[in-house]
Amino acid sequence: MNKIVPKNREQVGWIDLLRVVACFLVIISHSCDSFVGQFDNNHYEFLSGAYIGSIVRACVPLFVMISGILLLPIDVDMATFYSKRTKRLLAPFIFWSLALPVIFFLYVNSGVEIINPMLIVEDHTVEMTLRKFYLFIFNFNFDTIPLWYVYMLVGLYLFMPIISPWLKQASKKDIKRFLLIWLVSMCLPYMQMLAPLLGYQGNYGSMGILGVCEWNAYGAFYYFSGFLGYIVLAYYLKRFPLDWTWKRTLWTAIPLFLTGYAITAEGFILTQKYFPGSYANLEIIWYFSGINVFMMTISMFIVFQKMKIKASPVLTKIASLTFGIYLCHFIFVQYAYDLIYPNINAPAAVKILMIAIFTFAVSLIVIWLMSLSKITRKVIM
Repeated sequence: MNKIVPKNREQVGWIDLLRVVACFLVIISHSCDSFVGQFDNNHYEFLSGAYIGSIVRACVPLFVMISGILLLPIDVDMATFYSKRTKRLLAPFIFWSLALPVIFFLYVNSGVEIINPMLIVEDHTVEMTLRKFYLFIFNFNFDTIPLWYVYMLVGLYLFMPIISPWLKQASKKDIKRFLLIWLVSMCLPYMQMLAPLLGYQGNYGSMGILGVCEWNAYGAFYYFSGFLGYIVLAYYLKRFPLDWTWKRTLWTAIPLFLTGYAITAEGFILTQKYFPGSYANLEIIWYFSGINVFMMTISMFIVFQKMKIKASPVLTKIASLTFGIYLCHFIFVQYAYDLIYPNINAPAAVKILMIAIFTFAVSLIVIWLMSLSKITRKVIM
């Protein structure tokens, strides 16, 4: 969803394609939410949502890696970089933080039959909607769930000018050392899950490990964890691209992806089975910064990077609209569920894909129409 476009369009057709694919994968993941939320109420639908939702977990990390490819290294001073990023993010962030609660309010109160279990009608009263107009300064809400990405992106943008000088002068081995420590940090959530089985009882009510407790969220590997690693990894692969044949690339990527997917899907299902009612534990398996999701992400990235795709006007245009599609798609996912779920007699997996395709198509049309005006263009691109 990054909006910087490199000058040489002939060399980045694969990036355009990856942006579109990643955007569609995000929509699929949200199309699974209502099915995953069935849990034991409808175990078949839960499994359908879990298996499909697990296979698309690389969506957001891929977007972050695209940011690393397009933005690093930074060749302007910190003030200039911050100014440009602020201008690009602030207007869309404020607009959609205000618009989405209104759109959800109008939809929930339109008289349409709401069957989506994710939608809580009581959360869309006039009073609650008005509160959301100022509470967004603290965090996202249900209506603006996709905007969590923008909050995270701000953090990455703040740190990019600081890490960029190091990346420019760092050797290949230095960057690999950073990435190795980052990979270790990806395993920590699973260590925390397993620690109680080995007798760990936490400290003063906190089950954090390696220094994490109620008064300290910054554990030993905190500064090497999270999405920053994907930024560095993308820069590393840009600066030191893999000189592999297609055969070697596929023989590496396919088993790695399938292993990561197996861990993600089966781990998610087993967690729901053995930790029923523990949503926090359930989400751990789907963490974007988990080692299993990393395995799927790096597999997809190196395959796309290997592709020789010339940029086309249509592909480039759709790619340029992915940020806007991402910002607006969540409301259309909810509508598509209410429209398709009760009216289409098909397996849950088919319904999920239909919801995703419908949402992507409608979102694309809406954002394309908004791109035609100089005023609305500012809040989507």
